[in-house]
Order: sequence, then C-alpha cells, then structure tokens
Amino acid sequence: MQQIKSLIRLDEESRIPKYQQIINSIIEDIENKQLMVGDKIPSINEISEEHYLSRDTVEKAYSHLKSRKIILSVKGKGYYVAKNVSQSKINVLFIINKLSNYKLKIYNSFLDCMGTNAQVDLQVYHCDPKLLLNILDEHALAYDHFVIMPHFKDEHKSHYNLDTEVLKALKGIPSGKLLILDNYVPELGDRVPSIYQDFKHDIYHALCEGIFELQNYEKIILVYPTNIVYPYPKEITYGFRKFCNDFDFDHEILDTVYSEMELRPKDAYIVIEENDLVNLIKQVREQSFTMGKDIGIISYNDTPLKELLGITVISTDFQLMGESAAYMLKKQKMESVKNIFKFINRGSV
Repeated sequence: MQQIKSLIRLDEESRIPKYQQIINSIIEDIENKQLMVGDKIPSINEISEEHYLSRDTVEKAYSHLKSRKIILSVKGKGYYVAKNVSQSKINVLFIINKLSNYKLKIYNSFLDCMGTNAQVDLQVYHCDPKLLLNILDEHALAYDHFVIMPHFKDEHKSHYNLDTEVLKALKGIPSGKLLILDNYVPELGDRVPSIYQDFKHDIYHALCEGIFELQNYEKIILVYPTNIVYPYPKEITYGFRKFCNDFDFDHEILDTVYSEMELRPKDAYIVIEENDLVNLIKQVREQSFTMGKDIGIISYNDTPLKELLGITVISTDFQLMGESAAYMLKKQKMESVKNIFKFINRGSV
C-alpha cells in the first residue's frame, strides 16, 4: 500500500472542499494506474490523523466513492479499489418509478444514445416518495446528472403527480443536473428540462385521430385499472370523458375486464393493462365475435407483440423519449418537450 502522503494530495489554499480533494486524489491515482483494482487504500482514521481532518470529511469522500462503486469496504480489513474509472465519463443516475417493458425501453434507448462516454446506473423507487427521497439523499454527491420519472401513489393506491417533499428535494438539485421524464412538473418552472406525456390531452387527440374508425361503434368502454400496485394517471380518464362528451359517444369506465363479460356488438374497448387485453381477446374469440368488426379493441402503449397480433394502439414513442433525453442531457438543453403520442391503426377497431 502507498504511503498516505503520496496518495492523498490536499491544497490548503484551494477553494475545493477537502472531501472533494480526497475524491480527486484517489480517482486520479486510479486513472494514472498508481492504484489498481484490488489495491488497499488508507483507512478513514489514517487520512483523518495524517491530514488533521475530521472523520466526517473523510467519511463523506469515501461515501461518495462507495456510492459510485469506485471503492468497496471489507469488514475487518479496510477499503479497496473496486473498479477502473474515467473522470471524462458522465455519471448519470436514471430513476424510474416501476420496472416495466415500457420504462426499460426508455432506459435502454437512453443508454444506447449516451454511448460509451457515460456511466448510467438504474434505480427503481416503486412509486414510493420516501424511497425516492432516500435514493436522492444517498446519491446526491455521486452523480453528474439525475434523470427521474415522477409518478407516485397514495395510501389508497391512487396515482398523483408530485409529492411536496420530493418537489423540495428536486428544487435542491443544482441547475443543469436534473432531467424530468414521462410526466410534466410545472412547479419546477423553466429551470428543469423535461420530456413528458400529457396524459389528458394525449388520449383525447389520439382518439380524435381514430374517430373515423370509432364512428362504427355505438359505445366506447375504457378499462382503467384501480387498486393495482402501480396506478395510472387519472388524467387518462379525464381525456377519455372529454372526447366522448365532445363527440357524443355513449361511454363507460370499467376497472377490469371481468370473466364472462357481457360483450355486445358495436362496443369498442380501450384497454390499458396487458392482462385485461389478453382476457378481452380471449372472450371475443370464445363468443365468436370478430375483432375489428363486432368488437373494437384499442390497447394503450405499444409493444412488438401487439404489432405482431394486429392490435390497434394509442401510444407514446418510448424509444424516442429515451433518445430525446440523451440528446437534451448531452447538449444541455433547457426545454420542456411533449413526446409524440399517436393512434396506430392495425385493424382491431
């Protein structure tokens, strides 16, 4: 192990905080191959005593390096170099509210577009504001940028857009380091860029695109699930009702596709959950109805399987959202952009 003086370089005249100087020293030595993966580094006590620093200062530096997985601690043995690093890389923490194919498509698209010059880590907070606050607090110093999808649920498993404490935490992230995805947060103002879905107006305008097909049906039923683990924005129901009222469609909102549904010819269904879609298609076939003629089906959010099965969808472009996020981050754009949302007719309505 190297001597402490040669490893940690502190400049008493510098305005750079001491904890950051410790971080810089260790990272520079790793980059310059003075430290290799598996090498032991000084303990917190050793650095504290040698440089007359408080333990808190050294712990702050080591916590930062541990959160970035640059160093690791082995109980009873000390601290070791865990990986090679490059300071030229952008470190991004990508935080999503739930694990789903749609969210991961955005993440993978973002990852591909950021390329090899970025280290992108993924965290999931399961729509729990307390968990998101813990993630932000734990990793506040570890990343250059934070990409966050704000969707939350209350004790009744209802969706809401933003938590008061989370808003305070987001406002505390320095300008240029935060990017909001998937949901719009006007309370953050113009200082925070975003690429978002407008859930109320998106469904309204997408159904307007498909109004020629929908005019063949007498009633439109939205299957909007409630009491589920990850609730959907209520604005979807507002946009649906507005469309039906504006164009004089008889309509109904159900919370699920029930077993033995009373399917009637000239009903069109808009289905959000995959399980409801499968159940509905199964019942249409069992009751000898023809999809796209007797019963209309529109699914919310597109997937390759829906394209293969010929299911008409209304959907945002998840790949484009990820690509746009990467572009805005790399170019440091400070804009709020509504992502594309469209009606894709495949003959099931």
